[in-house]
Amino acid sequence: MTQLQLPIVAQGTVSAAAGEAAKADGMARAGEHTPPDWATACQNGIQLLAKRGVPFQAADLIREGLVDEPDHPAMWGPQFGIAARAGVIEHAGVVPSARATVHRSLCRQWIGTAAARRAAA
Repeated sequence: MTQLQLPIVAQGTVSAAAGEAAKADGMARAGEHTPPDWATACQNGIQLLAKRGVPFQAADLIREGLVDEPDHPAMWGPQFGIAARAGVIEHAGVVPSARATVHRSLCRQWIGTAAARRAAA
């Protein structure tokens, strides 16, 4: 069986700008509902793992006892986004999640930036 391919894009169905706007809105709402103590622990954990210079994901923060599982999985995105915009981490691929709660769905993997690793030295 093959996938139906249309020779045109239906107006309004594909919009990178609308997708980015929806992402920003969702992450802002998740950030507003994230407990400050969890956010602080998450940022501290991200900074610690970034200094190691090896790829990591959200599950590694939990596995190492740096942060508890959040009240809602949408709380992760804003925290990694904050760290990425601050130059602490950068995207390092997509891998199956090690978190049992998400059944090995794909998730972003991160690595500390060269600047973060230099700061740790």
